Amino acid sequence: MKKTFIYAIAAILGGLATSCDSYLDIVPDKTQELELLFERKDAAYKALATCYQYLPQDDGVYSTYAFASDELTTPIPQETPGVEMMRGKQSSASPLMGYWAGHYAHGRSQESLFRAIRNCNIFIENVDAVLDMTDNEKATWKAEVVFLKAYYHFLLLRQYGPIPIVDRNLVISADVDEVRVRQDKVDDVFAYIVAKIDTAMSDLPGRYTNNNELGRVDQVIAAAIKSRVLLYAASPLYNGNSEFYETFTNADGEKFFNTEYDAEKWQFAADAAREAIEVALASGVEMYTYNDVVPGFDSAAYQADEVKALYNYRYMFTDKWNRELIWGHSKPVDDGEWWTLQAAAMMIGPDASSNYGAWQWVSPTLQMAERYYTKNGLPIEEDLTFLYDNRYTITVIPPDEALHAQEGEVTANLHLNREPRFYASIGFDRGTYRTWGTKWDLQMKKGEDHGRRAQSNDYVITGYVLKKICHPSSIGEEYSTLVYYPWPIIRFAELWLNYAEALNEYSGPSQEVYDALNMVRSRSFLPDVEDVWSDPALAKTVNKHTTKEGLREIIRQERSIELAFEGNRYYDVRRWKEGAKYFAEPVKGWSVDESALNKFYVVRDVGQRSFITPRDYQHPVPMDEMIINSNLVQNPGW
Repeated sequence: MKKTFIYAIAAILGGLATSCDSYLDIVPDKTQELELLFERKDAAYKALATCYQYLPQDDGVYSTYAFASDELTTPIPQETPGVEMMRGKQSSASPLMGYWAGHYAHGRSQESLFRAIRNCNIFIENVDAVLDMTDNEKATWKAEVVFLKAYYHFLLLRQYGPIPIVDRNLVISADVDEVRVRQDKVDDVFAYIVAKIDTAMSDLPGRYTNNNELGRVDQVIAAAIKSRVLLYAASPLYNGNSEFYETFTNADGEKFFNTEYDAEKWQFAADAAREAIEVALASGVEMYTYNDVVPGFDSAAYQADEVKALYNYRYMFTDKWNRELIWGHSKPVDDGEWWTLQAAAMMIGPDASSNYGAWQWVSPTLQMAERYYTKNGLPIEEDLTFLYDNRYTITVIPPDEALHAQEGEVTANLHLNREPRFYASIGFDRGTYRTWGTKWDLQMKKGEDHGRRAQSNDYVITGYVLKKICHPSSIGEEYSTLVYYPWPIIRFAELWLNYAEALNEYSGPSQEVYDALNMVRSRSFLPDVEDVWSDPALAKTVNKHTTKEGLREIIRQERSIELAFEGNRYYDVRRWKEGAKYFAEPVKGWSVDESALNKFYVVRDVGQRSFITPRDYQHPVPMDEMIINSNLVQNPGW
């Protein structure tokens, strides 16, 4: 069902490679301004750039949803909106990190995505009038914006569930009833999004590869996002959710959410993931591997595969525009930008003359540290060779752990015999960390080089450091000395995980599902799923992978590890309906205010969480919007 919305008041102008601070009033009766905006290609290009400018800035410390999950936290005096949301401070009167009306925090703003959609509609309705563009150029640009409009609808749906579909803008003569739009049913919104992506696909280029076009939507991006959309549509939160939404209806008594499970939705999701994989492969997309010389390692001292596994994952995220990156956020970061998640995660240099670019207060949680596999590719509680019951007990670091930790020093058993992605992503006391262009030996107790100093609020509250999103060559002396890269919106590994999840949910375990998982695991030199889970000498629950329920748990953990800290887990846990399981328990970490060895390695609560079912599965519709439009229906619990 198509709805309409009122014309945008303003459109942000600016190229993809410039910041946008200027505004142009565009109101329906000022046709002259619209004609000028779409008279020439240069001006139309600025309008195209406008439509991209609304993409959420997931690389921002005040905008990432990783803080709203169980992955990251900060000291309480440095709380971000995500941490505040995690602690139950969300409300309909003062929404946090909402896309409906937009939000503002610490110098960064996210415009309303409904405003973004209105500007997309303006572009679609007027680009054909441009005089100095070919028909092919017009069709391509229009397809990009049609896709963006669909994507913005998806982001809104992912936050709020039922939303109004805004397919075209209202004319100035629209009456009050037309302006007071109504929310559409969730399945109708999903169908609209997919239809728009399909419409855009035929006129999009196969793959943008020129440097000045990187980040613009092409067929590979569209197919990948379609895979994500259909995976959500098939997931428990949206597919047959009578538990939460049986009585959640519109004014006509129609249910906003379907309450009858449809297994075929998983087939649609599997087909879309398979298609996206094929389109990506045909365009040269592949799983990233690090092929440069590995600095600082003596190949005779360490196993080549072990070193390569570390660097494969470490650079997969930070190597600019690498072949695994399907869609990156191309908004440039100018020298001096202070708001990036990388700056907040960078460690303070103990001997640096300046630390402006290093905040040192983004901390992976203990829950996240425990989620990574052992070196055998099994969960720590499932690996018979891992000292799970004694994981918090301290031990001397043996010589065979010298690649990851400081031989002869003391750390927790939890930090030893882990998989490469753990060591590439998380720094720990007496571990090693390549940062500031060199190798650091981490000392995380209070008063030590990398621990809390005096009562400073610039410290890692759990005792863990986030490595994954920090480029190894970034230097934290100034913001200009950080190495910036496009933040991944979606990358190739996710498509394999989408395919594995959808196929298992539809038809159960198969070699095809295992192969999809192994594509992701093999980059980190982990054994194949079917091999390690069938080994009675290693796996506690032998053959867990041979049942749909068992493989479901394996797939979800694999996804949570591979995509950690990228902003996916907050939404994944919600679509799986597991918020109460993961988002309601306190944040845990080590006792970082202690300097003594036996006192530091004591697990403690470092922050509280709140998750109320079913309320927190959807964001609240802003109260101001409810007052303006009496046709809107508030989400349950708000």
